[in-house]
Amino acid sequence: MDDNMQELDPSPIADSPVANEKESYFPLHSPSSPPPPARSSSLGLSGHSLTWWLLRTQRYSSYAFTAFLTAHVTNVSLIPLLTRSLPASDTYLLLTRPYYQSSLAEPLLVIAPLAIHILSGVTLRLHRRRQTALRYGAESRADRRRLAWPKLSGTSALGYVLTPLVLGHAFVNRVLPLWVEGGSSSVGLQYVAHGFAKDPWVAGVGYAVFVAAGSWHVVWGWGKWLGWTPEEVGWEEEERERGKRRRWWVLNGVAALVAGVWMAGGLGVVGRGGEMSGWLGRQYDGLYRRIPILGRW
Repeated sequence: MDDNMQELDPSPIADSPVANEKESYFPLHSPSSPPPPARSSSLGLSGHSLTWWLLRTQRYSSYAFTAFLTAHVTNVSLIPLLTRSLPASDTYLLLTRPYYQSSLAEPLLVIAPLAIHILSGVTLRLHRRRQTALRYGAESRADRRRLAWPKLSGTSALGYVLTPLVLGHAFVNRVLPLWVEGGSSSVGLQYVAHGFAKDPWVAGVGYAVFVAAGSWHVVWGWGKWLGWTPEEVGWEEEERERGKRRRWWVLNGVAALVAGVWMAGGLGVVGRGGEMSGWLGRQYDGLYRRIPILGRW
């Protein structure tokens, strides 16, 4: 060996922790050591993506609105179905309605949850569309037009059908009396029955579509929140297909039952209540004539 060279004892070389972290399945920190800090998204929402937040916003907003919907359907459908009398049912309606139409309860139980639910659903769809465009590198408008939109589930499609119907229902029964008369104290089930008598085809078909879309949207939406949709069955292949069919029939059966009971009270009792006469009938005629487009007919 050359005299100018010196032989050294072998010594270990420190491995790169970054390389090991990438190649190892398990993290380098021990279970007793604190985990690494959570990552933040571009919106500053620590640890969770925008999709995660939108899904939970849509979910929890439906809880509050379901509470209002349960009370409302009880007043306008279940009680008329039991009493078979509009004046008697109106008494219960006027007694309980102030609880969800007060200045505090109505924004918290009705307006805010409904607005949040609709806006979060639309925003979620647009966000998923944007993620698809980024994934495929669609930068120009022409490139984005060639991309397919995210798949629309049946529950979401019913939500888009239901949105204008809910807004129209709220306008006729809540906004219009406030706008014309300054309040809705005189508006009850007899007001709804008067509208059915004036135009039974438009009111009947519109109400049937509204109830059917609402029943299936709510039942399948809650099935999704509870993990009871057919897509969430996780068994073996044969059992999975049987479980998917069972859940499909159960959810549709519950939705049909809800829609049937709702229509039995709404169409079978309130819808057949007849036209109001005298001063009250003239007051209702004045309200319905103020409906844009339809009121002219």
